[in-house]
Amino acid sequence: MEYYKKILCVTYEELTCGSDPVIKECTLKQNVARKRIQKALRGGGEGTQALIVYASLPDKYKARFEAKYGDPAECLKQEQMKKRLVIDTEARDWYEAFEYDLNGVQTHLDERLIDEYTLNASVLNVLISEQNDRVALSKALNNKRGDLWEILLATCEHLRELHGHTLPANASRLRGKIADYKRDGYLALISGKIGNRNTTKITEDAGRQIIALKRSRVPVLTDAQIFEEFNRIADKKGWKPLKSERSLRQWLNSPEIQPLWFDAVHGERAAHQRFDRKHRTILPTLRDSLWYGDGTKLNLYYRDEEGKMRTINVYEVVDAATEVLLGYYIGDNEDYIAQYHSYRMAVQTSGHKPYEIVYDNQGGHKKNASQGLFSKICRIHRPTAPYNGESKTIENLFYRFQSQVLHKHWNFTGQNITTKKDISRPNLEFIEANVHQLPTLEELKNQYAAARKEWNEMPHPATGRSRIEMYNESVNPETQTVGVHDFIDMFWFITDKPSTFGTRGIEITVRKQKYAYEVYSEPGTPDMEWRRQNTYKQFYVQYDPYEMTSVRLLFKDKAGNLRFARVAEPPLVIHRAQQEQTAEEKRFIRQMQEATTAERVERQVAGREIEFDHGVAPEQHGLDTPNLKGLTKEAQRQIDKRMRRYSGKPEEYQLGRVTKSISLTTFDQLEQEEERDYRKIAGNKL
Repeated sequence: MEYYKKILCVTYEELTCGSDPVIKECTLKQNVARKRIQKALRGGGEGTQALIVYASLPDKYKARFEAKYGDPAECLKQEQMKKRLVIDTEARDWYEAFEYDLNGVQTHLDERLIDEYTLNASVLNVLISEQNDRVALSKALNNKRGDLWEILLATCEHLRELHGHTLPANASRLRGKIADYKRDGYLALISGKIGNRNTTKITEDAGRQIIALKRSRVPVLTDAQIFEEFNRIADKKGWKPLKSERSLRQWLNSPEIQPLWFDAVHGERAAHQRFDRKHRTILPTLRDSLWYGDGTKLNLYYRDEEGKMRTINVYEVVDAATEVLLGYYIGDNEDYIAQYHSYRMAVQTSGHKPYEIVYDNQGGHKKNASQGLFSKICRIHRPTAPYNGESKTIENLFYRFQSQVLHKHWNFTGQNITTKKDISRPNLEFIEANVHQLPTLEELKNQYAAARKEWNEMPHPATGRSRIEMYNESVNPETQTVGVHDFIDMFWFITDKPSTFGTRGIEITVRKQKYAYEVYSEPGTPDMEWRRQNTYKQFYVQYDPYEMTSVRLLFKDKAGNLRFARVAEPPLVIHRAQQEQTAEEKRFIRQMQEATTAERVERQVAGREIEFDHGVAPEQHGLDTPNLKGLTKEAQRQIDKRMRRYSGKPEEYQLGRVTKSISLTTFDQLEQEEERDYRKIAGNKL
């Protein structure tokens, strides 16, 4: 494979050689004869060989070729990259001869800059040569290379790894540098700082002194005071004094000097916002692709219980694509509880899990993230950069929501105190004169809900359509629909420690309030069989903090995994005094007494059967088992009936004794035994 007349070609031998050729020789000849495949050079004569234009091969043969040899363009590129970079000696000569004005003295570049600029010029020569070759090839094949600059950038980065040049690593800046180099030649690579008279008049030591004076906080100096103080110091240290305050300000505000003092004067956060690079981003186009969550002041005053003017906070969850306010919570703090309620409402409103959630890095978010709430709600969740309001779209949305909707209300608190517009400030005189007319907290919540509804129904600035209409009509195939079990998994809490299911059921404490629960087989009827097997067993309780009328009991298996056991509901409560008991309560008491008696009987019979089966019953040793206390005679009689089969003589198991017993039995005795057995069976069924 090679480039022939700037056209990528492969050889006849590469296509037809081997037991599994890319294309059979006869097939290749037929395609060439029919002009389906283009030949670049005929074979024969002085060792030349036939070349086939790679672009003219059908796709199936290209696939076979690349599977066998690899992409020919990439292979040739790698070969070219392996070649040693040819240093442009003319560039070195030019940079060595170059002079510039430094404080009135014609000065040559230092050796470090000469080496850097010479290397950069040599790399640019390679890039321009490759650019010309690829453009010529594209024209010959009558197609366009949409990836030309990606290829050139890749070549540039590879040469950077090999030789360490300092050309731009960004495609657009590299493109501009190549254009400048074609237009201005070697001069295009010399930094604009070289020979800049505004900076070279102040020496390095003098400049550091000026910057130190500008950064001084004790005392804080104005530019005029810095000018006077520097000239006083300059006279002692032999520095050239400054001629004017204007030149000092120009020097201090030059791009390379300003970052050295800006943080000390205006704060590091302001310096970060001013100098550090910012991304250019595009907001999502699909609903539920990205949700923002953040808390802010609810910019409406209300009247508290003492009649005083108050404000409160609100936490909002917003869909970034449509700007729809999905969920919120009004409270005093922007804590994990406010976030829980807001995201719960947002999921209920949406009916889907969002793909991504972005929030700030405050404590409440950290707690919810550590407890796994965000991981259950979405695929990706992350905090924004701290102290970087520009990175949060929701900050801008809050501003517009306040200025377009909330400002209509006379109890509007105004926007951020740093605002400069008078319309964004409250009329405190009017509000203070009407404190008694301010809404209560409950009325404020209704007022805010109406404001949110108004915002959601307003036109979106990008489409002109209602925000809520955009949201409802949008479909995101990558988001999961939320079902009942999903909602339980996301928003139901599980107690940190297990609780014991006892004779009174199970109890848990949530927000310092106790809740009791019972397991029922059917409405109003405790499940006695389940209780028989699970009383005094420990369960974790999964509950919904919004609705505590039903919980799920979970237990840990041997592997430590939580498994569902039963649903539990609040216990039935009855009056102690019979005078206050209803007919339903009395009926329930009787049912429970009967069920408890049956449980005692079953427990007693089961235990005594085991005793007799293993020869440890008191009766088997000449003693008596006491009757159960508190049971009726009928209940005790039932126990005796069910245990009667143990009161007879032991059964014979030896063959001789069995046959002897049969021979001594008469027919009237046999009928009596059958009648006794029948009554015994009937008694067990009872």
